[in-house]
Amino acid sequence: MADTPDSTDESGLTPTTDALAERVRDRLTLAGTAFDRRAAASRPKARRRKTTAPTEPAAGQTADPLHARERACLRAVFHELGDAHRGYRARTGHTVTPALRAATTAFKQEPSLLSLVPVAAFLDELGILAW
Repeated sequence: MADTPDSTDESGLTPTTDALAERVRDRLTLAGTAFDRRAAASRPKARRRKTTAPTEPAAGQTADPLHARERACLRAVFHELGDAHRGYRARTGHTVTPALRAATTAFKQEPSLLSLVPVAAFLDELGILAW
């Protein structure tokens, strides 16, 4: 019996999704650049009502700026995917599949690159990813 290399790496991605994961990672990099550009903008931020007590981060979130940037980038790409899928559904009249709904729910519960790749994979299979 011949030894065959394992088809998954330590991140749990298969070789077929590895290229898609790289595309998603590139898209997250672009979202990070846009985030940084907005953060460094010279115009003043909108005035908000000041609260009397400082707000604490929600459960599972930290006040770390790098973590906040990462979450914002993940959410931006996720919303971009959602916009593309809504456009596809408007053109075709199709509904959301249960598998895609499960993937989006998993991302919403634990936003990460690994939970975003399956969402992008569904859209890539439909041929609606522009990147």
